[in-house]
Amino acid sequence: MARWTAADIPDESGRTFLVTGANSGLGLETARQLARHGARVIMTARNEAKGRKAVDEIGGADLELRLVDLSDLDSVRALADELKAERIDVLVNNAGIMMPPRQLSKQGQESQFATNHLGHFALTGLLLGQITDRVVTVSSGLHKRGSIHFDDITGERSYSPTDFYAQSKLANLLFALELDRRLRAAGSTLRSLSAHPGYAATNLQSTGPTGINVQFMKLGNLLLAQSAAQGALPLLYAATAEQAQSGQYIGPDRLGELRGHPTVVKPSRKAQDPELASRLWTLSEELTGVTFSI
Repeated sequence: MARWTAADIPDESGRTFLVTGANSGLGLETARQLARHGARVIMTARNEAKGRKAVDEIGGADLELRLVDLSDLDSVRALADELKAERIDVLVNNAGIMMPPRQLSKQGQESQFATNHLGHFALTGLLLGQITDRVVTVSSGLHKRGSIHFDDITGERSYSPTDFYAQSKLANLLFALELDRRLRAAGSTLRSLSAHPGYAATNLQSTGPTGINVQFMKLGNLLLAQSAAQGALPLLYAATAEQAQSGQYIGPDRLGELRGHPTVVKPSRKAQDPELASRLWTLSEELTGVTFSI
């Protein structure tokens, strides 16, 4: 594809986008550009004050703030109930946390797996009948070093912030690709895409990691990172480009997918494993209590 930029986003008037984690970083930039191109944007945040600040920062657009804690399945269900009368053209599963010390969610799951994967799995399943166009799920280049720790999914026996972040990002990609398979098998016209921002300077690097990881992130931001606005371009392409196809994984085109303009990139072999994806899907249904209407 050509060097696609935000200027290539088509007119989104009359369309509704739900963007999770829209109060900062990639989510804020995604919401900003969608609003600039005429979309109605439902922005979610955990913190109302931060969410209101983000809405005010964008300003002058058709924006709506909804509160949700994606690590808490009760909160996810409450959001889905609030939105049950809404038509949602595009769902952007963007919210995430990165490399915190081990914590458990309200339902007893490791916080990164709960927030980054299980919350979005549940939200997508609960809203699927209302989505008219596509679902975009945000992964990371770090999915390539991830494994799904089926025998220690909460990290009780052995926990590494980086390894469990990579697990959650692999789970995001496995989910997006399996959703594509199931939609196609059902004859659905909905699209399931995934995207990653490369190395983008966002608040994830400063709010989650601790210890030596903080220093690595600071150095990486200085030497490698692109802006959040540039990092959001793969998400925006996946969410708006008419030529974007279900099953595609969109990332930056330069420096080993660390920066650049959106292009179709290749998931790891593990992320493309349908048996692994099916096993994760079954586990996710068990842990969330959500089944998909496809």
